[in-house]
Amino acid sequence: MEIGHCYLDGNPDAVEFCPHDSFRRVLAASTYTLQEGDRPSRSGSISLFNVDAEAPHLQLFHRVETAGIFDIKWSPGGTGGAPLLAQADADGNLRDYKDDCREGRVEEGGNSFCKQLGTLPDEGNFLKEVSGEQVSSSMCLCLDWNPSATSISVGLSDGSLSIISLMESKLDIQQEWKAHEFELWAASFDIHQPQLVYSGSDDCKFSCWDLRDCPSNLVFQNSKIHKMGVCCITKSPCDPHTLFTGSYDEYLRVWDLRSLSKPVNETSICLGGGVWRIKHHPFIPGLLLAACMHNGFAVVKIEGEKAEVVETYNKHGSLAYGADWQRGQFCLEGKRKSGVIATCSFYDRLLRVWMLGSGLVI
Repeated sequence: MEIGHCYLDGNPDAVEFCPHDSFRRVLAASTYTLQEGDRPSRSGSISLFNVDAEAPHLQLFHRVETAGIFDIKWSPGGTGGAPLLAQADADGNLRDYKDDCREGRVEEGGNSFCKQLGTLPDEGNFLKEVSGEQVSSSMCLCLDWNPSATSISVGLSDGSLSIISLMESKLDIQQEWKAHEFELWAASFDIHQPQLVYSGSDDCKFSCWDLRDCPSNLVFQNSKIHKMGVCCITKSPCDPHTLFTGSYDEYLRVWDLRSLSKPVNETSICLGGGVWRIKHHPFIPGLLLAACMHNGFAVVKIEGEKAEVVETYNKHGSLAYGADWQRGQFCLEGKRKSGVIATCSFYDRLLRVWMLGSGLVI
C-alpha cells in the first residue's frame, strides 16, 4: 500500500523517522548533490515531512539547506529532552539540530499538528542548529549515537574514526584514530555495551574497538569474510550476542558475538545488491529492512540460522540508499497495525512511504 511519494530538491541518501514518542510522524530526509565544473561543490538539504498512515498522506513542512550530507540520525528515544538530529557532511562537519516544534504540535493524539501544518513553513526554525564541529578536513561519511545520546561516532573518508561528546549543546572531539585504510562507511555503537564501537570500511575489514582505552584498543578485526567493502553494521536490539553487517558483496551477514575476540559468522543471505543500510523493526525481533543499492529494498526475517526474504520493494528507479521503519502503530480497517516504511533512491531523487503487503502487516 502506497502512502505517498515526493521528488526532493537533491539526491537523497538517508531517511529517518523520529523515534521520540511525540514526534513519531516526523520523517527527515537528507540529500547530497555534487555540482560539477571548474569549481565543484557538494550541496545538500534536510527535509521534514509529516507522515500519517491513516489519512494517508505525506506532507513536507520544513526544509533547511546544508552542505552535502552523507548520513543523518535522530538521537535515541527515551533519553529525555527535545529530539536532536545529527548530520555528517562532505565539509567534514558534524552538526546537531534541535526539533524546535512547540510541545503538542506533532502529538499523535488530537489534530494540533495538522491544524497548524499550513502555517508551519513560515513560522521559523523547526530545525535549529544547536552545535557544530569541524571534525576533519576529510569528509564525514557516517555517524551513530550512543544509547544515552551523550556521544556520537563518526566515520571519515580517510579511514579515521572519531568519537565526539555532546554536553550541554557543545560538541567536543574525545578520540580520533586511523581505524581503516580506506573510506569508513560504518561506525556503530554497541547498544548493550556502549564502550564498544564497530567499524567497517572499503578495505573489507570489520572491526571492534574498546573506548575505555585511549587510544581505543582493537578488540577484534575480521578481514576474511567480506569479499568487498563493509557498508553498514547494526547490533540486534533484543539479543546482546547478535550483530548484522551489510556489504557491497551483496550479503547480509548475522554474527554471534559470544566470543567477542573471534565473532562467528552464523548466517548469510544474498540480497542481489550491495547492502547499504539495515534497519530493525521497532518491536518485532528478527525483522529487518535492507536498502540493497542496485536491487531495491528487501524485508528479511531472521529466525535462528534461517534467513528469508519475505518482501521486496522495487518502485524506485535508481540506487537504493535510505530506508527506515516508522515507530508505533496506526489504525487500518479497525485494527491496530504496524509496518510503515520510508525509502529513498539517489539519482531519481525519489522518496516513497509505503506499507508492508497485506500478508505481512503486523
